Amino acid sequence: MAAAAGAGGLLVPASAAASGPPEAASWTASTRAGRLAPDPFTLGIASGDPAPDGFVLWTRLAPDPLAPDGHGGMPSRDVEVAWQVSEDERFRRVVRGGTATARPGSAHAVHVEVEGLRPGREYFYRFRANGHLSPAGRTRTTPDRATTSGSFTFAAVSCAQYEHGYYTAYRRMAEQHPDLVVHLGDYIYEYSGGVYTAAQGNVRRHAGGKLQTLADYRVRHAQYKTDGDLQLAHQGSPWLVIFDDHEVENNWAGDVPGTLVPGFEARKAAGFQAYYEHMPLRASSVARGRQVKINRRVAWGSLATFHLLDTRQFRDDQPCGDGMRSGCDERLGQERVMMGDDQMKWLASGLGASPATWNLIAQQVVVGQRDYHLGPGRELNVDAWDGYPADRDRLLRTLATAASGDPVVLTGDAHVASASDLTADFDDPGAERVGVELVSTSISSDGDGYHDPARDAALLDENPSLKFLNERRGYIMCTATPEQLTADFRTLDYISRKGAPARTAATFTVPAGERTLT
Repeated sequence: MAAAAGAGGLLVPASAAASGPPEAASWTASTRAGRLAPDPFTLGIASGDPAPDGFVLWTRLAPDPLAPDGHGGMPSRDVEVAWQVSEDERFRRVVRGGTATARPGSAHAVHVEVEGLRPGREYFYRFRANGHLSPAGRTRTTPDRATTSGSFTFAAVSCAQYEHGYYTAYRRMAEQHPDLVVHLGDYIYEYSGGVYTAAQGNVRRHAGGKLQTLADYRVRHAQYKTDGDLQLAHQGSPWLVIFDDHEVENNWAGDVPGTLVPGFEARKAAGFQAYYEHMPLRASSVARGRQVKINRRVAWGSLATFHLLDTRQFRDDQPCGDGMRSGCDERLGQERVMMGDDQMKWLASGLGASPATWNLIAQQVVVGQRDYHLGPGRELNVDAWDGYPADRDRLLRTLATAASGDPVVLTGDAHVASASDLTADFDDPGAERVGVELVSTSISSDGDGYHDPARDAALLDENPSLKFLNERRGYIMCTATPEQLTADFRTLDYISRKGAPARTAATFTVPAGERTLT
């Protein structure tokens, strides 16, 4: 696990850095001598996609982050950004360093793929540009494949509508110092200010209108990243990220837009480019026009393998006009796909070859059947896997036949925390269990949320595979060991004002080899 140093320990003051080796002192001296106003590190720093020998480091230079042209107040020229990786937070033992070029065409974002480090280690990193020193971040490499023991913690998060409330859940998560954070989509929202309103009313306002141009998407990402709680969460742990729909447009599907606003192909390309520019992703995920590769694998020794999926780019359009639907026969078509054939084969191959105790499938929308209608009849969300039951059957068969390792699906999108068994037949309470699904509630989307025990009990009764529901905001904190995976559902009673504590609303364990919730 990552060391539990206080968050303030990540902010390395000039006096502390100067007490280190000559290289660290020269960084501080040149920073003092060459500092230009204003600070370009307004969007913070981040790391991601860790490997046994390294990780990705990210920052973007933006002294005026909400400048409407999307360039963050930077000049139209290249800027050299220096970076360092150290074994200690005072940068006395610097083990890697160099420079990266921040270019206007990439909104002056930099992605550094660090290599040559030791596996299973904690590291610290920082940047320097235009005479300014960034905060220092904590990150880590993954254990090598020979590592079969130990444990690690990871958090699952999703859905952070900026207007709906404060990002206190990000801060509470960061205070627990997870080894890894998995973001399951809807990192930003594309709406104009005030269009999507929380039940308690919006407490903040989006900059600009509905996102349409590359500049629009860049400004929206920048606005979200100016949040101090989000910056703290990035600063303390490496992240794995995948997008859902709102990084481009609500409920888009493949080449089909989710709204009637023209120019979807251009918006999708802009959304993809801005997403890469603001995330700690490797060069293999560089956006190429209207396509970007986000499905990938990250191993944590032999204990766990994360299989990160893409359920937007390759899906068929939602059936029956999208949304909540009853009696939608269109959804039953055998040819309808959510992931696409190639990605399904990629997942099956990876699961079959995985030596891990835990196969963690990170994806965007609810897999398990979820009937929202109390009583006879059904009401299903056809934007989720309920709109693609034939492809879901293929997915469940893939999980059932995985050679080894317990499949645990990590899901976002729903704005409601839940835990359920995944079964071969959701209408048969005695059907074979093929895995479990842990659904993270939102960080802020839909505001404070609510608690309705009577309705929750009725929904649990309506859906036998479902074991837990909670409509508050929060995240899931998981601990994986060779013996079991433990999931703590952490919730906050409010986000419409700052400072809410987090509490554990429920804890579930998955014993190794059992593929069911305890």
